[in-house]
Amino acid sequence: MNLKDYFDNTEGTGILATADAQGKVDAAIYARPQVLEDGSLAFIMLDRLSHHNLQSNPHAAYLFLEVGGRYQGVRLFLEKLGEETDPELIANYPHHCPVPEGSPAGEQKFFVTFRVTRMLKVLGGEAPGVSMA
Repeated sequence: MNLKDYFDNTEGTGILATADAQGKVDAAIYARPQVLEDGSLAFIMLDRLSHHNLQSNPHAAYLFLEVGGRYQGVRLFLEKLGEETDPELIANYPHHCPVPEGSPAGEQKFFVTFRVTRMLKVLGGEAPGVSMA
């Protein structure tokens, strides 16, 4: 199964970890990524700490833990490719950015793309059931 099929058909919880230029780490709950035609991943991000960290350090990790309680899922090692602020592009992916309670209406959103540099199972080594292609 490729990553697009995996994320389209698997329920779970995702956590995106980033670090700033000094190495201070942050982790935040994130929706499943959008898998683009070229195999890159995209997240819709608000202008918060995770997005801020990516301005000085393009590396991130995304842990996706499948529903079911048996520690199934994937760890993706990511490198930022770019970002867009086009409202029409972002509007195509509304379910990929749950907005936290109390967020201001119209808060700036970013369509941030990443290259997957490595993929591992949540526990253990390579993820044999899921391919990056």
